[in-house]
Amino acid sequence: MRNKPYCLVTWIICLLAAPITVGAAQEVMLGYANISARVSPLWIAREKGFFSKYGVQLQAVFMPGAPALFATLATGQVQLANSGGSTALGAVAGGLDLKVIGTFTSRIPYDIVASPAIKEAKDLRGKRLGIQAIGGTIWMAGLLGLEHLGLDPRRDSIQVVAAGEQTLLTQALEKGTVDAIVVDSAFSNTLKTRGYSILAELSKSNIPFVSNGIVARGSFLQQQPDVARNVVKGWLEGVAYALSPKMKPAVIAAIMRYLKITDPDLAERGYQDLQQATDRKPFPSLDGLRNVQRLMAQRNPAVAGLKTESLVDGRIMRELDDSGFIDQLYANYGVK
Repeated sequence: MRNKPYCLVTWIICLLAAPITVGAAQEVMLGYANISARVSPLWIAREKGFFSKYGVQLQAVFMPGAPALFATLATGQVQLANSGGSTALGAVAGGLDLKVIGTFTSRIPYDIVASPAIKEAKDLRGKRLGIQAIGGTIWMAGLLGLEHLGLDPRRDSIQVVAAGEQTLLTQALEKGTVDAIVVDSAFSNTLKTRGYSILAELSKSNIPFVSNGIVARGSFLQQQPDVARNVVKGWLEGVAYALSPKMKPAVIAAIMRYLKITDPDLAERGYQDLQQATDRKPFPSLDGLRNVQRLMAQRNPAVAGLKTESLVDGRIMRELDDSGFIDQLYANYGVK
């Protein structure tokens, strides 16, 4: 009997010390490897508190290159990634259970820009093509772009060089470290005005692709489907904000701040790229995954055996679309 008061006190102390989870925001880690204007909805959603609005405390961490993103997904340090199809396919081929739950850009949004001396695609033979990182989204876009031009890196002795994010790629082209680069149209348009050659406007080719997608660990979707849904809600509101005409000044300011650029014209081009390349209904792109798989399979046999259908989980997007959530968001922000 004498132990009962002690047990009761101990129980009360433990109860008071325990974290209160009712109504508390769920912590989620997300990794991203690309820095471009098309990522601005994610940054804006965090700044404006859209994730918190839906009960999620999201930490977005920049991880330069696909290998770093693979590693954190593999260890479970991050549950979600802002990634392209090549990253997802490569990780799944390596044994990870990942699902593509959304695709904000379902076609190649990049261009291939070359030094002024290179006038035609054939002039790229024996030269160096700069991309962000081997295995990443820009790398895959570059390979698909070369194919679009009738070129093959092995046959035509084109050296693919990892030179960093797009600002660094531009600098590498200017210094002559590489002969051509793969960059957003915002960068390619600026380079064009300075005499550089646009070998391929892939951003206008409508080649199926998976860029700027939402990738999640399969276990995370199974164990915390409500949290995953709330992350998507916050992200979608970031998209609605970024696409809203009345929010243009704030969006351009965010682009300049996060991309660390001071040129208003470049920021404007980035904004236009965001408007043109962003899918209003970001369902997972199966055609884009298949296109990426086809080329990756030539270099990674493990990718060839994957069933792309098994990588896609469109339930959250379908639910939010069927419920009218997406349309209502766009109506609230005046997005057509």
